[in-house]
Parts: sequence; structure tokens; C-alpha cells
Amino acid sequence: MRYSFLLTALFLICAQSSSPKRGICHVPSVKYPNDDRIWTSGPSSPAWYYNYQFLPSLAFKENQAVQHVPMLWGVSEVDYEIPFFDSIKRQLEGGANISYVLGFNEPDGAYATGGSSISVELAARRWKAEIEPLKALGIKVGAPGVTGSESGRQWLKDWIDECDCGYNPDFIPVHWYGNFEGMMSHVGQVTAEWPNLPVWVTEYGYPNQALDTTQEFYNQSSRSFDNWSNITHYSYFGAFRSDVSNVGPNAAMLDQDGRLTDIGSWYLGGVATNNVPQTSAAALGIVQIRGFLIIPSFSMAWSQLQISGKVSSVHGWMCCACAIAILSRLY
Repeated sequence: MRYSFLLTALFLICAQSSSPKRGICHVPSVKYPNDDRIWTSGPSSPAWYYNYQFLPSLAFKENQAVQHVPMLWGVSEVDYEIPFFDSIKRQLEGGANISYVLGFNEPDGAYATGGSSISVELAARRWKAEIEPLKALGIKVGAPGVTGSESGRQWLKDWIDECDCGYNPDFIPVHWYGNFEGMMSHVGQVTAEWPNLPVWVTEYGYPNQALDTTQEFYNQSSRSFDNWSNITHYSYFGAFRSDVSNVGPNAAMLDQDGRLTDIGSWYLGGVATNNVPQTSAAALGIVQIRGFLIIPSFSMAWSQLQISGKVSSVHGWMCCACAIAILSRLY
């Protein structure tokens, strides 16, 4: 009995440890705006966050200790201007604390699965125009964040070849949805492929698993990432309520009432809450979920478009594409 108690205590100590590597993959909640305040309420706030867009989220705007990492989510064949570069430059001139930016979100993936669906050639052109010049402003730039598939790894290799080695990322983002062993193998392959570049695991999780399996995955992965020197940043995909989660209720960091789950509390440096995540029958209705998700998705895309000072037909296409992608991620 005493041995079992000590094991449990040791597990909880490990689970609640904080880490400066941890960030938040943030999708603002329009229906429950108070949820957005939770991410800075724990004993250890995340050190950074990203929100798939140029500008910071309102929930974090006044908290300079949590650094925003802007992202250029996607591009179009007929983009001729440089709204992302211009936005970052203006933010820096206004005193914003920007040290890093993220490249395209899953360019090898289709819109229906959350990707930005960009060809290697187009991604290389827009990288050279919008992202590479940010290095001259002192910003470290992340490679496109491809899916965790073999085709994703091949897309990234082809993209680096297309850039002709004249334009190089400062770090490699990684996405993974699957079991712990598969994730460790995948991250190991990435670090072996690019041994001199830091790795950011910007989306990861083990979808649709039992609660104990999900918690075991979370604790194994967080301990491994904290101890892996090549991994400098990571953000668990789960910063939303369990009843709108498309990766299963048990992977969410908030329960259906907006309270921190065990994983959510552990991620913020706290102790287990014993709040069990559930999926309510009402929340499974398409209208209700879309009411929660489409509005912030279009608002997010629209805020990016307004940065350039005008909205064209191309921008309208991008707005729809971004909305579809974010919706598919969380539905």
C-alpha cells in the first residue's frame, strides 16, 4: 500500500511540473470568452502561444509575458503583395515582442482536414517574399508545419530543395496525432533529418482514446519533450471544451463546463482537478457547434485581411479557406 501511494505521489509531482517550453495552440472562444482567461490562470502560464493568424489574441494582448508567435497560415497563387511581412514590421515598430514566426499550416494537407493545400513551388515563392526577409529584422522563422505523414516529410524535403538552400528556416515545426511510440519515432526521424535545427512540436495529441490512455500519453510526451534538448517548444492540441473537441473529449484541456481537466491543469503547472471531460448530446448538433466555431474562424481570417487595408476577391477566398480549415480542426 505504501509503495502504491509513493508511486501515485511521484506521478502527480511529475504531472504538475511546469516547463518554459510549453505554449498554447489558441482558438479564441466567442461563445465562452471567459475560457480564454484560463490559460494564464495556472501556477505556470504558458511561455508562448500561436493562433493561426498575424495578430495577437485579445485574451493575451495585455500579457506580454506570454509571447505571441504569428503565423502565415496560407497563401494564394495570385498574391502579389506582402501583407504578412508588412504586418509583422508594423507590430515591431509599435513595440510588439515578436521573436519567432511560423510558416504555412499543413501545406501538404487538404482544406477539409485543416491544411492550407499549397504547392511546393508556391510555398517557396511566398516564403522568399514574406517570411525570409523577416530574418533581417531579427526574427527566427519556422519552416512550414507539415502533417505527420510520410507525404508531409517528403513535401518538406521538396520545399527545402525548391528554396535552393538560399533560404533556410531556423527551426522545424512538427505535427503528430497518434500514439506515443509513433510520435517519438516521427520526431526522431525529423531530428535525424535536420540535426542542427531545433524542433517545435506545435500540434500533437492522441485522438479519441480512453481517459487513462489519453492521460498516460500526455504525461509520457510532456516528460519526453521537457527532457529532449532538440525540442525547444511544444503545444498540446486541446485548448478548448470537451464537447466541441474533434479529437475526442478526453484530449480536451477543458471539460464541458469550461473547467480545467486533469490534463489542462497539469499543462498549466497545477494538480489534478478530477473534472471528467464529457461530450453532451446537445453539443453534437451541427448548428450549435458551427455557431461556436465558424464565427471565430471567419473573424480570425478577416482580421488578417484587414491588416493590408483592403479586401479583394483573393482575400475572400482566403477567408473561406481559413474558416474551413479551422472548422475541420475542431469539429
